Amino acid sequence: MNTETLRALTVLSLLALVQACEDAGAPSGAASAAPPPDPLVFDTWVPGPCSPNGQAQGQCPPGELFRVRLVPVAEGLTNPRHVAFMPNGDLLIAELAGRVRVVRSDKLAPEPLAGWPAAGIEPTSLQAVAVHPQFATNHFVYLYYVKSDAEARTTLALARARLEGSELADVREVFETDAWIQGGPIAGRAVFGPDGMIYLTINDHDKNNAIDDPSVRIFAQHLDSDLGKVLRVRDDGGIPADNPFVGREDHNSQVFTYGHRNTTDFAWHPTTGELWATEIGPMGGDEINILRAGSNYGWPLVSLGKLYTKGQVSEQHWYREGMEMPFMHWTPSISPNSLVWYTGDKLLLWQGNLFVGALNGQTLQRIAFDQPAPQSERRDSLFMSLGRRWRHVAQSPDGYLYAATEKRTLGSPSDPNDATSGVVYRIEPAD
Repeated sequence: MNTETLRALTVLSLLALVQACEDAGAPSGAASAAPPPDPLVFDTWVPGPCSPNGQAQGQCPPGELFRVRLVPVAEGLTNPRHVAFMPNGDLLIAELAGRVRVVRSDKLAPEPLAGWPAAGIEPTSLQAVAVHPQFATNHFVYLYYVKSDAEARTTLALARARLEGSELADVREVFETDAWIQGGPIAGRAVFGPDGMIYLTINDHDKNNAIDDPSVRIFAQHLDSDLGKVLRVRDDGGIPADNPFVGREDHNSQVFTYGHRNTTDFAWHPTTGELWATEIGPMGGDEINILRAGSNYGWPLVSLGKLYTKGQVSEQHWYREGMEMPFMHWTPSISPNSLVWYTGDKLLLWQGNLFVGALNGQTLQRIAFDQPAPQSERRDSLFMSLGRRWRHVAQSPDGYLYAATEKRTLGSPSDPNDATSGVVYRIEPAD
């Protein structure tokens, strides 16, 4: 071996030794890269004294950064529609196909509650689940569901059951809505109010093309039908004596308010006690209404939306004597499907904000009132990158927000995985 060959081998050996030392002392190429951002961590901003959107503008300092995380507590759900909390923190989830699922300590029980549907009850879908305010003593759980008859008509009904461990016992129907009709979608929600009464929504079966035409019934405007109404019943299905139409001929005594297209959820104002409600319009004209007993909310005689045929719903879009105007509205439509005031102590910078879960908007919208000029209110559309439909949002007893969500592929072909894409998230501070 000559001198040049020996020198070359020595250099190669030294280079190999250096590379080996570097490999031993440094992380691998994949590990050395910065970790990808967590797709379930989101930055939100609370406005500053002169920054309505939270961002720095000229001499205006930014507002306060509030980073939150979405924690999945139940996955693989089939069309989750509604959630309700037990006094011990367990979470009940209503799936559209009729199952009631349970989450305990952030773990989804593998089997749904037994006992539903019960003998003699044949639901075609499950819309909502509600827990009695006195559950600790009576163990009552309520189920709001769609039923059908031999003539292919449908309506909504309310059942009461006693929860014993993982089984619903003594299930019986306590109230049936006066809304039997063929055709059109039917949906609703059941929520206990602070007065101990059950508030029920029922849509108008999409009978939205009969404007001031006496030859065709406008169901939402007729008080001898439950279609297009908000109803109020006792926990045994009876009618409260102080309902606005009790004792009036040709008026359904269970009706609380009327003139609704599709009321989807309720939230009682934490300070005033007013009953706020979301309502989905057709093409635009989504609303938040403040509900007052006996009042008429206009549908379909007044609407800011358009029919799916692109025609106008009504000649009068905004005001008509004797009908309530919406407190807030959206055009184009976001399909607001859930409503909750946040009053907990886990998301302090969101205290007092109103949250609206949207379907078509695929967002959870945060609405803050009494904001710095030039805006008196601010609407933030959160979590849009997830591409999920926000079916129901609720505050847990320990002060977090929980949200039932799902995916829906737009266009054709549809994604067969959509049916089991349901996820319930807990929203919590990320830092």
